[in-house]
Amino acid sequence: MQMNPLGRTGMTVTELCLGSMTWASQNTEAEGHRQIDMALDHGVNFIDTAEMYPANPPAGAQCGDTEAILGTWIAANRARRKSVIVATKVSGAGMRRLRDGAPISRATIAEAVAGSLKRLQTDVIDLYQLHWPNRGSYMFRQNWGYDPTRQDSDQVADHMAEVIDCMDELVKAGTVRAFGLSNESAWGTARWLAVAEARGGPRVASMQNEYSLMCRLYDTDMAELSHHEDVGLLAFSPLACGILSGKYQGDATPEGSRRALGGTLGGRMTPRTLPAAQAYLDIAKRHGLDPCQMALAWCRTRPFMASAIFGATKEDQLETALKSVEVTLSGEVMEDIDAAHRAHPMPF
Repeated sequence: MQMNPLGRTGMTVTELCLGSMTWASQNTEAEGHRQIDMALDHGVNFIDTAEMYPANPPAGAQCGDTEAILGTWIAANRARRKSVIVATKVSGAGMRRLRDGAPISRATIAEAVAGSLKRLQTDVIDLYQLHWPNRGSYMFRQNWGYDPTRQDSDQVADHMAEVIDCMDELVKAGTVRAFGLSNESAWGTARWLAVAEARGGPRVASMQNEYSLMCRLYDTDMAELSHHEDVGLLAFSPLACGILSGKYQGDATPEGSRRALGGTLGGRMTPRTLPAAQAYLDIAKRHGLDPCQMALAWCRTRPFMASAIFGATKEDQLETALKSVEVTLSGEVMEDIDAAHRAHPMPF
C-alpha cells in the first residue's frame, strides 16, 4: 500500500481510505468492526468519518452513531490506535439534525470536537475537517447554477480568521493534529491558506471533494492549487456511489443498495449517467479488469491524489476495493478512459 503525505503535517496516509458513512444504517456495529480489521490487515492506515454520519439513516439512527462504532473499535484496540489516522468533520449551515443547522463557528467547533472525541473514545482527532463552507458550495450538483455574488467578503474573512484561531488553539491543546477542508473551491482554499499564514495558524492539510471517473471538477483549478500548495485530494465517492460497479445498469435498484435508500443518488442519476457508466464498464471488460478496481486504480494515477475514500456494505465489495492497489493501468486503458471522458463529460 503506497503512502502519501498529508499536506505538510508530517503525517502520511495510505492511498486508500476506509469510508464509514454506511455504518449504523446499512452496516451493523459488528460489520463496521470487521471492515476496520480487514482494511488494516490489508495495510490501510486511514479511516474517515463525520459527526453527521450515517448519511442515509433509517428510522432510529442518529447523527454520531457512525463515530460511536469507530469508537467502540478504538476502545477494544488501544494498541493499534497510534497506527491509524482518524479523520472526522464538523457539519455546518443547514444540517438541521445538528445544532438546529447553525453555521460553523468557534462555538460549534468546540461543541462538535468534544462530542466527536467522546464518541470516538480517543483523546485526539488526527484530521479535523469542515464538512462544507458556511458561504455555500458548488459541490453536490450545485455547480449547474452556482452564484457566488451573494457572498459577503468581509463576513467570509472574519469567519476564516475565527476558525483558524480556534484550530490553532485545538492543535496546541493536543485535541486536533491537523486541519482539512471538504466541498471547497480553489478560491476558498487559497483564502484559508492565506489567513492561516497571516495568523500563524494551521494550514489546510487536505481537501475532501467528490472525484471519480464521472465527476472531474477537480481537474483544473483545484489540481493546480493541490500541486503548488501541497493540499492533497481525499476523493469521496470514487466509485460514483456504486454507479461505476455496473450494479445500476438497466435502471436496476438492488435491494439494500444506496439507490434503494435514495433513488437519485444525490442527483447523480440523470439520463446521461448510465450511458456514461457503460462506456467505462466496456473499457474494463475489454481489458479484463474489474470495473471497481479500474476506477480506484485510476484515482491512484492522479498527481494530486492523497487518498481515495471508498466504502462498502459487503465484505466481498471491501475485498475487491482493497485489492485494487494490485492493479496497474496500461497506457491503452488510460487512453480509452480519456476518450470516454471526452465523450461523456460530467454526466451528473
